[in-house]
Amino acid sequence: MNMQRLEKYNFKNKALTLVSFLFVLFFSSCEDTVTLDLETGETKIVVDAEIIWQKGTTGNEQTIKISKTAPYYNNTTPKVSGAQVRIENKNGDIFTFNETGPGLYVCTNFVPVINMDYTLYVTAEGQSFTAVEKLTSVTPIDKVEQNIVPDFGGEDIIELTFYYKDPADEVNYYLTDYKSGFLLFPEYELTNDELFNGNQISTRFSDEDKMKPGSIVEITHRGVSKNFYNYMNLLLEVYGGSPFSIPPGNIRGNIVNTSDSNNFAFGYFRLCEADKVSYVVK
Repeated sequence: MNMQRLEKYNFKNKALTLVSFLFVLFFSSCEDTVTLDLETGETKIVVDAEIIWQKGTTGNEQTIKISKTAPYYNNTTPKVSGAQVRIENKNGDIFTFNETGPGLYVCTNFVPVINMDYTLYVTAEGQSFTAVEKLTSVTPIDKVEQNIVPDFGGEDIIELTFYYKDPADEVNYYLTDYKSGFLLFPEYELTNDELFNGNQISTRFSDEDKMKPGSIVEITHRGVSKNFYNYMNLLLEVYGGSPFSIPPGNIRGNIVNTSDSNNFAFGYFRLCEADKVSYVVK
């Protein structure tokens, strides 16, 4: 069906806005250096905690990244070392994440179980954080097709379409990302099955400028919870960029500071089953 509620986000509009703004600054003052005073406010912990179980794998190795917010003009993101990180499932099984590099915490014996509740515990820089989420399943990608279609200007472009069957007996939410060498940043799509529950879904992707024969497009299709779907929807509408960058406007995820409720962390603890396809454009 082609009735899906679908939203796609990328960096193109943001980049064009930035270029236009810089263009105006350049021609309005060729002699003066203009520096914008962009403050980040209070420094906060950022927890990038995606547990992703790719179909066909054990899902035993998982990674969590911990960093801090940084001033806008900083070229690097401060990493948080020395944290204690673990996940516990509702059965009481504990999975410990050990630091393998600055701010990089890895577990090699994680056990993913669909619909299992998991709790994340993080202790970093004297603060304790926790979050609870359920591991959400995803229906597999059935096939990927390639077609030539006209764009808005009438020029022929390459379009990829991938198909999957939405389960009829449950409400489903999906997050898909597209990565390729011709994309500076991934492109994201959010989908829910409000209008097409139980039907085959077809989702399209194209890039009128750069996708050519020989390009490799990596499609990662996730099942996500309703709460994470709503968080992503808000985040992408406001920011229009990468959902795993530091969000503006103090958009809160599900990570709670149990030491000081006002000093929340950025990020969202999510557990997703995913199907991944690498497609070579013909």
